Amino acid sequence: MRQTEEHGRGPRTPQPLIREAGQGEKPRITAFQICLLGMAVCINMAGGQIALFLRLPIYLDSIGTILTGALMGPWFGMLPNLLSGLILGMTTDIYSLYFAPVGMAVGLMSGLAFKGKDVKWTGLLWPAAVITVPGTLLSSAICAGLFGGITSSGSTILVQLLAKTPLGLTGSVFAVQIATDYLDRVISLFAVVCILRAIPSEMKRSWKGGRRHGSAGGAV
Repeated sequence: MRQTEEHGRGPRTPQPLIREAGQGEKPRITAFQICLLGMAVCINMAGGQIALFLRLPIYLDSIGTILTGALMGPWFGMLPNLLSGLILGMTTDIYSLYFAPVGMAVGLMSGLAFKGKDVKWTGLLWPAAVITVPGTLLSSAICAGLFGGITSSGSTILVQLLAKTPLGLTGSVFAVQIATDYLDRVISLFAVVCILRAIPSEMKRSWKGGRRHGSAGGAV
């Protein structure tokens, strides 16, 4: 009897090993999101190398991090700077390895600041401040405690000049960090807005974990 019932139902459809997001189960990380993480790491590394080569007082190594946090949330936002910090720290800039936790804090705050919101031209100054402060406190402690205010960044010159004032080394590091970090975050947010405006809405939905119609972008 049981065999007859099973025969009447016809052959069973094999279950796919990779499911698309939005089929009733909680979506896992998709191929599009993995591509975004890889792109974010490359953006961070390229920006960081440009700032290092030109000896700029800003860093430009958090553009990919903020982009990932804004699209994929705070936990994914912590990954790009961790990966780029490890790669740069073991290749061209050892300081990037020590400051990787700062970028992770930036990614975390970016995800929280833009949770459920779109990144727009207007109103960048307030999110930039929210993203900046936790990372600045952490980077100031690392810079003053581990390196005596001397790093590979162009802002080191400003720290050394202000260290001879009543601010002292710790005060000088914090004053320079809060100014340069905030400027860096504003510029990075501006770059993120430019990137998002150039990306089709369908692709942005895919990066946010939504289903991309007509594609094979399943979850991993």
